[in-house]
Amino acid sequence: MIYSFCRGALLLIYKALFRLEGKGLEHIPKEGGVLLCSNHISLLDPPTIGVLLKRKVHFMAKKELFDIFGFGWLITQLGAFPVKRGGVSKESIKTALTILRTGKVMGIFPEGSRAGGMGKKGAATFALRSDAAIIPVAIVGNYKLFKKMKVVYGAPIDISEFKEGSVPDAAERVTEIIMARIAELKAQG
Repeated sequence: MIYSFCRGALLLIYKALFRLEGKGLEHIPKEGGVLLCSNHISLLDPPTIGVLLKRKVHFMAKKELFDIFGFGWLITQLGAFPVKRGGVSKESIKTALTILRTGKVMGIFPEGSRAGGMGKKGAATFALRSDAAIIPVAIVGNYKLFKKMKVVYGAPIDISEFKEGSVPDAAERVTEIIMARIAELKAQG
């Protein structure tokens, strides 16, 4: 209930302030686990990639945010779960895998920070350890008021050849594929 209300309100705000539009929404499966892998440019990115979707999107958020009175409760209602700074705890990994294995949607930023750079292996590890569809996502724009922003959702990435367990460095190779697909979507904008 809270998620639906906030999503509706944010969608109106994003469309008015950032002229937000979505492209490739047909690539989002209507059911089953989905891992949205996006570039990361702003603190606004989590709601940006989720606001256009009818399905609830879950995100990792730094643990300190959950200690803020009232805010921790709110972001929990909106689908966030805590992760320790400087690394992912076993509890965070377990929560992420449970979300994906129970057919829910999770968003992740493989770059790890808004500074960009090389992708980290977390997204690939979650993808390899679950049967979730991997959807590359590109946020195109820069959150300037009344300038158009786009969220481009790509076709699912097939990583079945890496799930056999016999592929050396599978997580690194899947990370490279995910990052390349995000870059392609960004360039196509």
